[in-house]
Amino acid sequence: MDLNKVQIIGRLTRDPEIRTTPNGANVASFSVATGFTWTDATGQKKEQTEFHNVVAWRKLADIIGQYLKKGSQVYIEGRLQTRSWDDKTSGQKRYRTEIIADNMIMLGRPGGNQKSEIRDQRSEEIVQPEPKSDTPEIQIDDSDLPF
Repeated sequence: MDLNKVQIIGRLTRDPEIRTTPNGANVASFSVATGFTWTDATGQKKEQTEFHNVVAWRKLADIIGQYLKKGSQVYIEGRLQTRSWDDKTSGQKRYRTEIIADNMIMLGRPGGNQKSEIRDQRSEEIVQPEPKSDTPEIQIDDSDLPF
């Protein structure tokens, strides 16, 4: 049994590039940076950043193109795929390993702004979700707690 599965959480390093293939399928390509922090034997804090090339197809590509921008934090799930081609300028064979995304979850806003905003593309104005006012506020007294 074989398994080719990748899961990463990181931030986009650039806006996604959306293209359409000759047969009409949309494809999104972008890069995600992930960080790793550790303490070495001398007690020094070390950091390392990895950059991952990601490709998404069809409906997922449409969603990524609509909602993700540089700095967006995302969870990406997919598989690794390496493709090769002959470089036209040097004649050398080139290789590129990419994550082919099957699933994506938007995790937050750049800068830690967690305010939920939905952009209405027809009017280009920001539509704020309505606050839930029909939920009554419950007051709990400390003497009501069983511990």
